[in-house]
Amino acid sequence: MVRTRRWRSRIFSEAGVLIILGLARIALLLLNNPQYGWHRDELDMLDNAQVLAWGYVSYPPLAPFVARIALVLFGPSLTGVRLFASLAMAAVMVLAGLIARELGGGRLAQALAAVATGISPIQLLAGTMFSYSSFDCLWWVLTAYLVICLLKSGDARWWLAIGLVFGLGMMTKYLFAVLIAAVAIGVLLTPARRFPRSPWLWVGAALSLVLVLPNLAWQIRHGFISLEFMRWIHGRDILIGRTAGFIPEQFYFSANLATIPLWIAGLVSCLAGGRSQRFRILAWMYLIPLALLIYLQGRSYYLAPAYPTLIAAGAVVTESWLARLSPGRSRLARIFGSVVLAAGGWPSPRSRSRSHQGARAGGMSPVTCMGDSRR
Repeated sequence: MVRTRRWRSRIFSEAGVLIILGLARIALLLLNNPQYGWHRDELDMLDNAQVLAWGYVSYPPLAPFVARIALVLFGPSLTGVRLFASLAMAAVMVLAGLIARELGGGRLAQALAAVATGISPIQLLAGTMFSYSSFDCLWWVLTAYLVICLLKSGDARWWLAIGLVFGLGMMTKYLFAVLIAAVAIGVLLTPARRFPRSPWLWVGAALSLVLVLPNLAWQIRHGFISLEFMRWIHGRDILIGRTAGFIPEQFYFSANLATIPLWIAGLVSCLAGGRSQRFRILAWMYLIPLALLIYLQGRSYYLAPAYPTLIAAGAVVTESWLARLSPGRSRLARIFGSVVLAAGGWPSPRSRSRSHQGARAGGMSPVTCMGDSRR
C-alpha cells in the first residue's frame, strides 16, 4: 500500500505530469507518422546522411548526423527515422512546463504551458517529419530555459550550458544566429548586462565557437556556398509569395489561435514588470527576432520556436489570475479554457482530408509548407 501511494505521488507530481504529457505526445506522433510517405526534404536529408561531412550546401551537419544514427538503428523506416523529431517535440513540451515552473508556476501552469505548446500547428507538423526545424525548436526553447536558470541563480557558470546550446543550434540551422543576436542584445538592454564582465560568458562563447569551427572551416573551403544557396532560396520564397503572410500566420500557424491570450499575456508580463521583471530578456528574445525576420522577409514559421516561452509565461499569469477568482468562477474558467484548448488542438475534417490527399498524391507528409526552406 505504501509503495502504491509512493508511485502514485510520483506519477501525479509536477514532473510526473509533464513526463506523461511528453510520452503521450510521442505516442500520438508515432501512431500518425506511418500514414504519410516520405517528404522530399527527408529524402534529401537521408541521402546526405549516407556520406557524413562537416557541412552541406543546404544546411549544417547536425541533422544529417542524427539521420545517420536513425538509419543505423532502424533502417529506412518512417517511424524509426521520425522518432528523433518526435522526441524533440516532446522535449519542447516538457521544457515549456519547466519554464513555467521556473517562472513561479505551479502544476496547473506547467501542464497548461505544455499542452498549449503541444497544440501549436507548427509544433504538431514538426513532429511528423524528420527535419532540422524540429531540433532548431528544441535548442531555441532550451536556450530560454537556461537563460531563466541563469537569471534566477545569478550563477554565471550557466553560460557554459548556453554556449553549448548556441553551438548545437548553429550546427543545426544557420538562422539560429537570430536568437543568438537577440540574447546578446537582450543582455545589454536589461540588468543582465552585468554578465559580460564574467569570464564564464566568454568561456561559453569560446565553447560555442569550438563547436562551429568544423563547419566554418568547411564553408571557407567551399567558398561559403551555403550563403549563396540561402540567398537564392530566399529570393525564390519572396518571388512566389511564401513570405507574404508573415504577421497573420504568427497567430494561427506559428502559434495556435486558442493560445493567443496566453502568449500575449506572457509577453506583456515580461515587458511590464512585476514578478517577471527580471525576465524581461525573454520579451527581447521574441521582439528582436520578430523585427529581424520582418526586415529580412523571413518565412512565418521561423519565429515559431519563440512561442513556447511566452506561452509558459502566460500560463503563470493565468494560474495567478485563476487563484484570485471565487471557486465557482475559477472552475468555470478552467472548464472553458479546457474546451478552447481541446478545440484548438483538434484538426478540422477539411485539414485532415487535405493532409491525407497530399500524402497519397505526392508521397509527402502534410508539412509541404515547411519544405524547401533549408535555412
